[in-house]
Amino acid sequence: TPPSSRSPSNGSSRTLSTREMYLFDTGGQYLDGTTDITRTVHWGEPTRLQKEAYTRVLMGNIDLSRLVFPASTAGRTVESFARRALWDVGLNYGHGTGHGIGNFLSVHEWPVGFQSNNVPLEAGMFTSIEPGYYQDGEFGIRIEDVALVVEAQTEKPFLTFEVVSLVPYDRNLIDLSLLSPEQVQGCAQGGEQSRDARSAPGLRGAWLQIHYLNSYYERIRAHLGPELRRQRLEEAQAWLQESTEP
Repeated sequence: TPPSSRSPSNGSSRTLSTREMYLFDTGGQYLDGTTDITRTVHWGEPTRLQKEAYTRVLMGNIDLSRLVFPASTAGRTVESFARRALWDVGLNYGHGTGHGIGNFLSVHEWPVGFQSNNVPLEAGMFTSIEPGYYQDGEFGIRIEDVALVVEAQTEKPFLTFEVVSLVPYDRNLIDLSLLSPEQVQGCAQGGEQSRDARSAPGLRGAWLQIHYLNSYYERIRAHLGPELRRQRLEEAQAWLQESTEP
């Protein structure tokens, strides 16, 4: 069969450089499920705008992923949580925030998702969470994870998400000053400063984002570390260790 119009060729391919961002949307079909994961990386020195945009996209991903919401809530009702950090500085993205994930289907499986024509979210549904930002002609950012809708640990029937994608984010693109203001730096030290920082408006969210990231990285190590050691993939294990440092 002839190659797809999207297939790389000598005429359309070019060498990647360390002076630009690289967005790769990956996935596969397996006997026990389908994956759809997007990561954005920069192998050199990102600009200030690139780091801020990436960090705000990550903040949106985290804010929606750790959200607790009533059962039978429509996805469109909570979708703006993924955009809020971008909206704070007048940025946005022009695509949907997520879609249902099928098994040996078309990956984008209706009717689950965050658009107005999607059904309410229920425990057991799989959806992607994928905020992004795109600077025309310069760079693009998207961070996409697959998440399972699960019951939250609350008295009344509420729901939340459990991210099942286990791929580190690019530390080179994270601006810690956005995630962790100076007042929050004492959170790891305990004491009154820590308690005050965690409860201050706006700062508690930053502390929770950092806590979420560290917990996510611990989960990645726990699940993938033993398998990499079993397969004796020492280089991959060293990369995973470095990429998931607190």
